[in-house]
Amino acid sequence: MIAWFTTAGKPNPVKFKFASDGDDCIIIRVGRIITVEEEKIAGNRMYLYKCQSVVDNTEKIYELKYEIASCKWFLYKM
Repeated sequence: MIAWFTTAGKPNPVKFKFASDGDDCIIIRVGRIITVEEEKIAGNRMYLYKCQSVVDNTEKIYELKYEIASCKWFLYKM
C-alpha cells in the first residue's frame, strides 16, 4: 500500500498491489474515494474507505480498511 498522511495522522490511500489465486500481482490505483468512516470493532479503531477504480477495463467498487493501532491495511470487499 502506498498512502499519504495528513498532519493529523489520517491516511489517504493512493495505490496497492493485489494478487489473486496464482495470478501475477497487479497494481491498483485508487481512482476515487467515495466515503471514509471511522469504526470500532472489538475496541480496535479503523478507517473504512469505500473506493472506486478501473481494474481490467472494468469499474470496481471496493473497501479498504486501515487499522490505526497496528498501521495495517486490509482489502475488505471487492
